[in-house]
Amino acid sequence: MDLPTPIADFVEANARLDIDGMLKPFLRDAVFIDNCKHFAGQAAIRQLFEEEVIPVKAIFTPETVRKEDADVVVEGPAHGDFPGSPLRFTYRFTLVDGAIKTLETTV
Repeated sequence: MDLPTPIADFVEANARLDIDGMLKPFLRDAVFIDNCKHFAGQAAIRQLFEEEVIPVKAIFTPETVRKEDADVVVEGPAHGDFPGSPLRFTYRFTLVDGAIKTLETTV
């Protein structure tokens, strides 16, 4: 799948459950919107990963990618040790200067 580099880096790090690698593509002031909950800045995003991604081993597997206006929309399942796994997610990325500025996830 032809994903922009910061998105590919995020997905690859997520597959390894590597928090530092997952954070690396994000701008320092990035915002992660997880089902309407906002996490602003890398420290808040790290906490989200530490509390809600790593403990349940949530790994996202992209199946489709498309451009919508200035955003990159990636869809696919996430599997892990959580109720309903796997769940199908939509990840909407806004990229700025080769990095992730905003990531919004919805089920």
